[in-house]
Amino acid sequence: MRHIMAKSLAPTDSIRDYMAAQEKKSLLRFLTCGSVDDGKSTLIGRLLSDTKQIFEDQLAALENDSRKHGTTGDDIDFALLVDGLEAEREQGITIDVAYRFFATPKRKFIVADTPGHEQYTRNMATGASTADLAIVLIDARQGVLRQTRRHSIIASLLGIRHIVLAVNKIDLVGFDKTVFDSIVADYSDFAKGLGFASVVPIPMSARFGDNVTNRSERTPWYSGPSLIEHLETVSVDEAVVELPFRFPVQYVNRPNLDFRGFAGTIASGTVSQGDEVVVAKSGRASRVKRIVAHGGDLEQAVAGQAITLVLEDEVEVSRGNMLVSPAARPQVADQFTANIVWFDEQALLPGRSYILRTETDQVSATVTDLKYRVNVNDFAHEAAKSLDLNEVGVCNLSTRAPIAFDPFAENRTTGAFILIDRISNATVGAGMILHSLRRAENIHWQSLDVGKRGRSDLKNQRPAVFWFTGLSGSGKSTIANLFERKLFASGRHTYILDGDNVRHGLNRDLGFTDADRVENIRRVAEVAKLMADAGLIVIVSFISPFSAERRMARELMGEGEFVEVFVDTPFEECARRDPKGLYARALSGEIKNFTGVDSPYEAPENPEIHLETLGRSPQEMAEALEHWLTERDIAEEQYDNGGGI
Repeated sequence: MRHIMAKSLAPTDSIRDYMAAQEKKSLLRFLTCGSVDDGKSTLIGRLLSDTKQIFEDQLAALENDSRKHGTTGDDIDFALLVDGLEAEREQGITIDVAYRFFATPKRKFIVADTPGHEQYTRNMATGASTADLAIVLIDARQGVLRQTRRHSIIASLLGIRHIVLAVNKIDLVGFDKTVFDSIVADYSDFAKGLGFASVVPIPMSARFGDNVTNRSERTPWYSGPSLIEHLETVSVDEAVVELPFRFPVQYVNRPNLDFRGFAGTIASGTVSQGDEVVVAKSGRASRVKRIVAHGGDLEQAVAGQAITLVLEDEVEVSRGNMLVSPAARPQVADQFTANIVWFDEQALLPGRSYILRTETDQVSATVTDLKYRVNVNDFAHEAAKSLDLNEVGVCNLSTRAPIAFDPFAENRTTGAFILIDRISNATVGAGMILHSLRRAENIHWQSLDVGKRGRSDLKNQRPAVFWFTGLSGSGKSTIANLFERKLFASGRHTYILDGDNVRHGLNRDLGFTDADRVENIRRVAEVAKLMADAGLIVIVSFISPFSAERRMARELMGEGEFVEVFVDTPFEECARRDPKGLYARALSGEIKNFTGVDSPYEAPENPEIHLETLGRSPQEMAEALEHWLTERDIAEEQYDNGGGI
């Protein structure tokens, strides 16, 4: 019986032939983009319908949904096929990125329907990151809009080289050729600097199907292809299989002493047993001994396959590194230039530390220079100190450790990254690497014979950075000064970095904008790190209003060296004291960007030392700090001697 059932369920030759034919078809990934309500979802719904991708029960459900949520009267609203979220249907907009698969006799397609609203630009960038072609829809009644330009620029930055300019709703302007020609001219003038390999304009009505799958009789003046005809024949860029071999290591698999493999997905190129490969970051070479895959070993593997590589030699390769072709190695650098699309409501600020994440690597990174912002209306380069939500800019970045990468124009997988906020863990930006900076290749760490341990032993003390933070007038400088006097009197080697004093020299070029405040703290943190390396006890007294920069300073220091001291004085008390007359001027509007008035202060959540100043004298708090330091040194000495804490 079991044999009979197996035989009856076996696929017929016709099904096998069909599946084989499908596998041989080329695949085109594309997205629809443009301004809100230009008809993106309707177009995809029409494509799915006309290519017979809708089952009868889906069609019946769509008819019911059209009566409930539709915007096309008695006609079927094809947009509802894609707008799956209830919020989208109620508002008649696309919020999330929706992916759909369909096929024609000539090709397979994966299409991403991306949102048009500005606040969902990050979703559009997500859809564009894997696409080969973009359909930019334009409402014939509206023409080229701001969001049309923004999406086109992002498509260009994300490596898309083929554009279909779909002038939609042409029926609402009476199939007027003059309107079509005017829109095409406007877009062509704007897009000429974006580097697209092809821009194919098509007049269409997604609602009624004009020039979507078949050429329309209502546009006799148009002699070009229908949308489907073009999608079936467009030649996309070089396949990733033909690019140099790149294998980002995602996991080191060592189940026993006899097996050590490197698991991951091939980003580009091919690899065969016996091929020579190189570890990207170290340059160590080896050969491929085995290619392990699900179901057994392979002779060869290609881009997109998940495999485990076993090498002939014991070389050090960890997650975040890459195995690459020795004939075409990627760049390895800790400084580079990149295009960045900013997603967060809080602006990108040069000097602020973020987490940079590539395909498999993760490292701390700082935007060292915002070279310029890209104007989405005319592609002009504009001077800027920050990037706001949905803005695009070109930046220099510095990472704490070198990363392996290719320029994005050469390899979209190994040349892309995202930026993550250290506090919220939210993705705040997407980047496309342009090239490494020459300075990264010319500057190397110089080995020194005398280290931190030797310098601190000579001073008979443990280095530390006491980071005083609090509002202006909270008493930071007074307490810090008394604290240093006590340490100095006891023979400690110290130095104070005071906010006002540093602005007379090192930071005299900085103002009080958020960007300048970030750079102010970055410079001071680097100086404090050098002083701690010299074996000193460094006392830093800065408002340092942002928790991200205080965390950045903490991560620069050695384990246990950073001591955050929160000088906690209520705003009302600081304003009452007003030792420099700044609060009165800020409250009257004479001073802008004043912390606590019109610029935020982010209080520490878990400082090592919390000084509540009301009812306590500065002398008392300085003594408490000295006692804390003494107790810490005693505890650490006991631990070092094996006595425990």
